[in-house]
Amino acid sequence: MSQPPVSPVSGQTGLSDRHPHDHAAPAEGAHDRDTESDGHDHKAADHDHATHDHESGHDHHGHDHHDHGHGHTHVPASFGRAFAIGMAANILYLMVEAIWGTLSHSLSLLADAGHNLSDVMALAAAWLANVLSRRGPSARFTYGLRRSSILTALANALVLMLVTGGVAWEAILRLVQPHGAEPMGRTMMVVAACGIVVNGATALLFASGRKEDLNVRGAFAHLMADAVTSLAVVIAGGLVILTGLSWIDPAISLGISVVVVLSTWSLLRDSLDMALDAVPRSVDTQALEAALRALPGVADLHDLHVWPLSTTETALTVHLVSTADPAGEQNATLLAQVIEILRTRFAIAHPTVQIESAAYAPSCHLTDPNTI
Repeated sequence: MSQPPVSPVSGQTGLSDRHPHDHAAPAEGAHDRDTESDGHDHKAADHDHATHDHESGHDHHGHDHHDHGHGHTHVPASFGRAFAIGMAANILYLMVEAIWGTLSHSLSLLADAGHNLSDVMALAAAWLANVLSRRGPSARFTYGLRRSSILTALANALVLMLVTGGVAWEAILRLVQPHGAEPMGRTMMVVAACGIVVNGATALLFASGRKEDLNVRGAFAHLMADAVTSLAVVIAGGLVILTGLSWIDPAISLGISVVVVLSTWSLLRDSLDMALDAVPRSVDTQALEAALRALPGVADLHDLHVWPLSTTETALTVHLVSTADPAGEQNATLLAQVIEILRTRFAIAHPTVQIESAAYAPSCHLTDPNTI
């Protein structure tokens, strides 16, 4: 790590990144995340923090951007194979289930086929997002395409809700106006039993990543919902054989739809939060602010923002008011402590920290909490 430059004017410090990139000088006030093209350039061989000129003659704010733009997608490469296997297995099973669901007059099988179709779409979208999120930053997309993983997770949740709603509506219609043909219970049970194996086994391929990546969690949710649906179809087929009651089939389908909606709600909520730049649920902002304020040399802080860059990465910006002597080295030490705390305690790998002198802080227009 190179020695931080110290401004002879304001004493602000900047630390070098661990990865080579050039931090070009942005326009006034360009420290905020709202400006997409905030001067990040990952092409240079060395990392250089150019002077950031602000109003009131405030130069050389302390900035640190650690480990961003260098493949921080936390999804293992093996998930590429999982996506391929999941899609192939679900396409084959979808064809079988749609054919036999039609022949056996089973709404439960057709409902499950509909969920499997949404599975194929979800896996394809998640796989594409996984590939796009690994692309490096460009002049136009300075954060890369990491946010595609968030948009895909949201799309998957919405598609699953829509498909489930369609199945529930058809089930209600069949309960009100029973279908003329009786469902074939034995066929339902055999085909659905195959679905338990296909969807359950495929879901296990994504089990290890569902807690770290919302996009993988979406794929896992789709597959597990279908495995549960297939189990319910087996039960419905058995009840139809035992009782001869045809309304059991749409009733089971309606029950499945309720379960799928309840299980998908958290995925929809979390992905929508991420799409709207909400603080990730894994980050306690009160604890984070308290930890920063407790550091030696921090007199105050403002303009604290935390938001997801992707389904696995979190970014932060904050302005710290330092009590240190502008001509000393204390600000460099403070900056190193801040970065370490953010990385180890709060899993924030892309922080932007601006250190201000006590003399400048009152004139910073971002001290207003309503200013973003």
